[in-house]
Amino acid sequence: MTIPTRQIRAVYDDKTIRVYQAYSDAIADSALEHGTFESPPFKMERMTWIKPSFLWMMYRAGWGKKDAGQKRILAIDITRKGFEWALENSLLSHDANKYKNKDEWLKIKKATPVRIQWDPERDLHLQPLEYRAIQIGLTNEAVPLYVNEWIQQITDVTDLATEIHGLVEQGELAAAEERLPVEEEFTISSKTIRDHLNIND
Repeated sequence: MTIPTRQIRAVYDDKTIRVYQAYSDAIADSALEHGTFESPPFKMERMTWIKPSFLWMMYRAGWGKKDAGQKRILAIDITRKGFEWALENSLLSHDANKYKNKDEWLKIKKATPVRIQWDPERDLHLQPLEYRAIQIGLTNEAVPLYVNEWIQQITDVTDLATEIHGLVEQGELAAAEERLPVEEEFTISSKTIRDHLNIND
C-alpha cells in the first residue's frame, strides 16, 4: 500500500485521538498524578509540540534516552474536537512564501495559536521515510485549551518504548513491529482544512 506524502496517521476512536510527548520525571509524574499537566512544573507559557506518530516521537526523544528532559514517553488521549480545532486554527511553518512580506507573515504567525510541520516519518531504525508525519505546536490560547479541556487520559509508555528499542537492537524487527501502536489514517472531513494542511487525498 502506498502512503501519501502528507497524511495524518494515529491511534484513535470515535471520541479521542492519541498524541505523544516526552518529558522529565518531574513533569511526567505530575501529569500522571493529576491526569493533565500542572504548572509548575509544566510551563504554560511555552510552545508545546504534540505528535500522533509514535516512531517520530521515538526519533525526537531517542527512545527516551536522548536526555533527562525527554526520558519519559507519555501517550496523551485528547478529544477529536480539540485536535480538529488545533488543525483549523493552525499555520504551516513553511508557508511564509505565501505572504506579501515578512511583516505580514509575522503578524499572522503571532495571531495564530497553532503551528504545523510535516516532517519525514521514521522507521524502526529512526531513519527517514518518503512520507511525512504531522507535528502540532500549541502556543498562546491553545495551551490552556489542551491542558484544561482536551486531555482525557495520560499513559506512561516509556516501558513500551524501551521494549521495542531493545527488540530493534537485537535485530528482532518483526517482533518490534508487532509491538508498535497501530496507527491508521485519521480522515479530516473538511476539505478546507485538508487543503490548508496540504493533506493528500
